Amino acid sequence: MTERLITFACALGALALFLVLFVNPGGGVDARAQVPRPTTAEHGGDGYHAAYTWLIASRLRTVSLRERFDALAAARDFAATGNVLVVTLPAKEVFRIQETRALQKWIQAGNTLMVLAALSDSPYWAQAQGGVNVGDLKVLTGLDFTLAGASAPSGAENITLQPNRAHAYFESVGPVIGAAARSQEAGVARLPYDSFVLVLAHEEGSGNALLWSRILGKGRIIVSGVGSLFTDNALGNPGNGELLANIIGANLGRHGAVIFDDFHQGLAAAYDPEKFYADPRLYLTGAILLALWFVWVLGATRLRVPVVRTAAPREADLVRANGGFLARVLPRDAAARALVAHFLRRVRARMPQARGTLEPWEYLEASSRIAAPDLAQLRGWDAQARAGRRVPLLALYNLILRIEGQVA
Repeated sequence: MTERLITFACALGALALFLVLFVNPGGGVDARAQVPRPTTAEHGGDGYHAAYTWLIASRLRTVSLRERFDALAAARDFAATGNVLVVTLPAKEVFRIQETRALQKWIQAGNTLMVLAALSDSPYWAQAQGGVNVGDLKVLTGLDFTLAGASAPSGAENITLQPNRAHAYFESVGPVIGAAARSQEAGVARLPYDSFVLVLAHEEGSGNALLWSRILGKGRIIVSGVGSLFTDNALGNPGNGELLANIIGANLGRHGAVIFDDFHQGLAAAYDPEKFYADPRLYLTGAILLALWFVWVLGATRLRVPVVRTAAPREADLVRANGGFLARVLPRDAAARALVAHFLRRVRARMPQARGTLEPWEYLEASSRIAAPDLAQLRGWDAQARAGRRVPLLALYNLILRIEGQVA
């Protein structure tokens, strides 16, 4: 009974260690893998869950896109024009050429792309990705950005946007403040050859440009150099919410949808973590497996291994072991010479006194009982052994036994 209680206590300890290492949200082997991403499913301050639910509550069609951009044109449930796509950079998934081409055609048809790039601020999820890839910005927006040192020294204070002049996006908008600290760099946009770019806002104090807009076909591209502009932490500031509402109101069509790009931040349509963890079958399966594990531990596990007693080796085992050792290290020709030498000594011991002057080989040749072929074979193998060549030991041993029986 005591042994079972100790086993049960050890099992509980092992289970607690497993939960601490792999299940505890604050622990885990690699805490860096749990960096919150700017997605609509993220309930923390770095996500878009507040903006997502706010737009839905405002009776606007709001969609979490968990496929690549080429699904926008292929999807029949989206309106052809009047949609607003929100993309955040840096992204976790790469942008493929096929989907970016489809995105450009989708914008030219009369839709709006809003890119929130962490160029001038440094949220934690952007630092984990190594910062914004300006190549992605150029592919998505057509604007060639270069990163340069910020005009104002970096600090812990957040960035405040100041409109360049009166614009519909900033109508009745209070102070717009980023949710992350200022970065040491700032993005500088170059004018595209086939269009123009309008700088809508700059950073208060430094004058660094932070908000750009350009026309592409019948659509529009809006680029923000502040990646945390509309995250949950930023929407606590009224000015940020008012700016988001003005941008959506100016670009969203009657049947259009506000689309958040969650795919390139790590959320794919094939896997929905909320549905997975909300499924009661997951917890039922875990409980069954845990119960079976406890039954196995308490019923079949022994803390003390039974003692196995090994019997002492017999004389035959000792002889067999020595023979095996000699068979591995003794050359065949040497063993053959030794067998013939021992046989000849036995023959000499059995020879009559009257023939004591004869050699063993002469005695064997003079004996009428020994078959001539057997004796010739024995002498041939003896000559081969003395010459250092291989001799079949088993056949030699049987031949010696046969000749020794004939001598007796």
